[in-house]
Amino acid sequence: MILAGAVCGTCLTWSYTLLVPAPTAGNWVRYNLLYLVMFVALGLTSLIAFEPVTTIAALLQANEPPRALIGRALPVSGLFTLATAALLTVLYRPGWRGAASLLLTTGVMVLLLGLNISILGLVGVPRAALGVLAEVLALLMALAAIYVGVVLGLNRSRFGSSGRATPPSSSR
Repeated sequence: MILAGAVCGTCLTWSYTLLVPAPTAGNWVRYNLLYLVMFVALGLTSLIAFEPVTTIAALLQANEPPRALIGRALPVSGLFTLATAALLTVLYRPGWRGAASLLLTTGVMVLLLGLNISILGLVGVPRAALGVLAEVLALLMALAAIYVGVVLGLNRSRFGSSGRATPPSSSR
């Protein structure tokens, strides 16, 4: 998961730098928020598109990745990836290079972090276990917030309110 997070974070930062010529803290937060919304929308899309074919208990008992479920959800995951990249392209209006970076970033995010979200509709969740879904959403939000905050903290000079790097202060 650490490697997946590092690859996704690198893709987010790379695509952001191609899309936004004058970075600010606000538009960095918004950019990451769009991807968080993408994951929530992917889960909701799965819940709408699929009928449950298994339970959480059965998945936990299997003690292996849900390859068959991921395979069943793959067409929806692929279409969702394309639709998200297209929507982000409309929002940011980048050139071809920026559009390709959005498609790659969205694809990597869905492939490495979103496949389990894409199968939500295939898994029957009893009312008693709905708290687990809320915990997963809270964890996803916390991870996104920590990532955004760390990048902002490490790049304070780049994320000025004007979007320009702040010159180093000279001490006299």
